[in-house]
Amino acid sequence: MPLLSSFARPKAGLAFALALTFAGIASAQPASPPPAPDKALIEEVVERAAALPNLRSLIVSHNGAVLAERALQGARFDRPTNIKSASKTIMSALVGVAIERGVLKGTDQPVASILGQSIPPDADARIRQVTIGHLLSMQAGLERTSGRNYGAWIGSGNWVRYALSRPFVDEPGGRMLYSTGSTHLLSAALTRAAKRSTLELARDWLGEPLDITIAPWTRDPQGIFLGGNEMALSPRALHRFGEMYRLGGIIHGKRVVSENWIRESWTPRTSSPFTGDRYGYGWFLREMHGHQAYYAWGFGGQMLYVIPSLGLTVVMTSNSTEPSREDNYVGQLHALVTDGLVPAFLPKQNETTGSLGASDPKPSERPL
Repeated sequence: MPLLSSFARPKAGLAFALALTFAGIASAQPASPPPAPDKALIEEVVERAAALPNLRSLIVSHNGAVLAERALQGARFDRPTNIKSASKTIMSALVGVAIERGVLKGTDQPVASILGQSIPPDADARIRQVTIGHLLSMQAGLERTSGRNYGAWIGSGNWVRYALSRPFVDEPGGRMLYSTGSTHLLSAALTRAAKRSTLELARDWLGEPLDITIAPWTRDPQGIFLGGNEMALSPRALHRFGEMYRLGGIIHGKRVVSENWIRESWTPRTSSPFTGDRYGYGWFLREMHGHQAYYAWGFGGQMLYVIPSLGLTVVMTSNSTEPSREDNYVGQLHALVTDGLVPAFLPKQNETTGSLGASDPKPSERPL
């Protein structure tokens, strides 16, 4: 795989707080030569990963060069797989492009300005305060449609209307309420504002510039493609998407997503009540040995990690029918990166002792 183009540094004049948040990307080009990757440790991590019965694929790349690949139990790197809730990260990218192109007005735009006709007459008045940004950061305040509520939601005759009619359990902009219904409202908003399906937009705005295949996926009863679940991408396609974000939105000289949108998406806005990890616009955030990691997470262990300051992009796909919270499986995946791969790129004197498979906070509910 050819080395990818270097990342462009953030422009001057950005707000100081956002600059700090995005500092990991700015430091992706250190002044002194970085240490050579510890290949023996990387190989050890790959072997440990291969022993996990649910793992199906692993890709590890450094500054665009693939250092390790492993496909397991019949999986293929070029075969689409259900990325489950990692779809929410893809939806975030589509919203960012839509804002850049003027299809959406911005993250402060009330979703009611687009989906007003789907709001029931007796809906809580606060529904008109819910913005695009609230939906992206899971802070809409509406009762969740994920977890135990997921079945009733997808069993309804109108997923958009059902999501908009949920009772408020917090104020808009309040605590994180992880809900696939929120991301589906974004898909509906994109469809109505652009007058094109989410699939068409995904193929045009992401598939073509990234040179990846995006197959049709689940649609609601009104024909709107499900926002935030069930998308199918190959491990290599997911890796390419992650590389584009690592490189600041450009890949092979093509601008795909604006640098500012990546900065906005990677700005922490709330925290997961299940793991404690911070959350931006469709991305989870956690620190790994002093380096900021950004990751997408789908049910069963569909994972994309981007650590710009180390030039590291990691993809893991897993059995999509087994919950990643069982036996702390997602904790084991996090540990492979935190205590295995990250130390392989650190100076020896900065390495800390860690244990692969170390305990990770167990979410009481899984992403859907």
